[in-house]
Amino acid sequence: MRILHVPYSFYPDAAGGTEVYVHSLATAQRGQGLEIAIAAPAPSPSRYDYDRLPVWRFPVSKNLSLAELYGDGDPVAAAAFGRVLDEYQPHVVHLHAFTSAISVLLVKEIKRRGLPVVFNYHTPTVSCSRGTLRLFGKETCDGKLDRLRCAACLLQKNGAPLAVASLIATLPPLAGRTLAKTGLQGGIWTALRMPELMAVRFHAFHELMALSDHIVALCNWTRELLLRNDVPDAKITLCRQGITWTRNSFPALTPKPAPSAPLRVVFLGRMDQTKGPHLLVEALRATPELPLSLDLYGVRQGEAGQGYAASLINLIGDDSRIRLLPPVPSSEVITRLGGYDAVLIPSQWLETGPLVVLEAFAARTPVIGSNLGGIAELVTTEVDGLLVDPPSSIAAWSAALQRICENSDLLQSLRARIRPPRHTNEAADELMAVYQR
Repeated sequence: MRILHVPYSFYPDAAGGTEVYVHSLATAQRGQGLEIAIAAPAPSPSRYDYDRLPVWRFPVSKNLSLAELYGDGDPVAAAAFGRVLDEYQPHVVHLHAFTSAISVLLVKEIKRRGLPVVFNYHTPTVSCSRGTLRLFGKETCDGKLDRLRCAACLLQKNGAPLAVASLIATLPPLAGRTLAKTGLQGGIWTALRMPELMAVRFHAFHELMALSDHIVALCNWTRELLLRNDVPDAKITLCRQGITWTRNSFPALTPKPAPSAPLRVVFLGRMDQTKGPHLLVEALRATPELPLSLDLYGVRQGEAGQGYAASLINLIGDDSRIRLLPPVPSSEVITRLGGYDAVLIPSQWLETGPLVVLEAFAARTPVIGSNLGGIAELVTTEVDGLLVDPPSSIAAWSAALQRICENSDLLQSLRARIRPPRHTNEAADELMAVYQR
């Protein structure tokens, strides 16, 4: 059986959690005897091998209309992907993103060839136009698609006062379609089209769900969101992520002496506002007396990642307790995390993992994470980690860090109750059953 995985990006580009998962899953599936290849969008086409995996990069358009961005997607990318399908001739196509490049048009290319589609819901961007599932940036959203609410939420994110955003959201979609005919776009004109664009996006999401033969939810909140949006239960499989690691390397519990040096804590992830490392910096800056060192291993994806990292450097200033470091190769993450007293995961959106929770547990290192989404499903507070609530509160993060500094027995108690995490092979076995169906 030939499987074609389609992530948002792939190595040697800077890799986030989805790319690490896809590579790990592909390697495990190859061990099951499946033929595996990768296809991902890129500025220009190329073909290469990575870790014995054939990789196609298919080109994308440089300019798209608003209708293409919010709706059916990039016709150039879809046509180029069709050529990849004709060359590789997979039996199943497994999608790991929903973007303008990995779009409804692309899925139609797959279905035109009579091939089944499996879709993984990896991040809130699949259904949430704000991208975080944090309603108006303050509270967790139930994810039910609602044109008035979603339009107002996105307009508020883009800078409109809430009262103005709520008023614009009441405009009928017909007004937006009429405005589109004038050719005016950008600024206030795009804002006035938001109710129409939300309707376009909702249609695209529902079409994606209808065209996909099966949808993989990586955690419970995702499955519940899909059900709220009328995806049939029979089309959904809950298949949590795993990591590739050696089970017999799980550290034995040995008493750690009371620290004579500052506690060492670490953040490992993408340089992005949604990942929240700025909150950790602000929490430490607010508590200059804490005997604690923080290492930030940041993956910088594109110009946005570079810009966020630059703002983080300015925020760190002259605080010698905080270091911004290059990303750690995925094969070295577990070993590196084992050298720290705690792993900090201050995400400000609903994660479907993240993998770093599992990697921390494989290193038997406690997690201090946001009480949100997948983190709250994986971490049991006061058992194998601590959950911070409210997740965006600098005071709450400062208090959590102060607590582990002042209670020398707490981290050891949490460490004792960490259990070995799920392995990628378990996810591969469950997905094999989906493919066979």
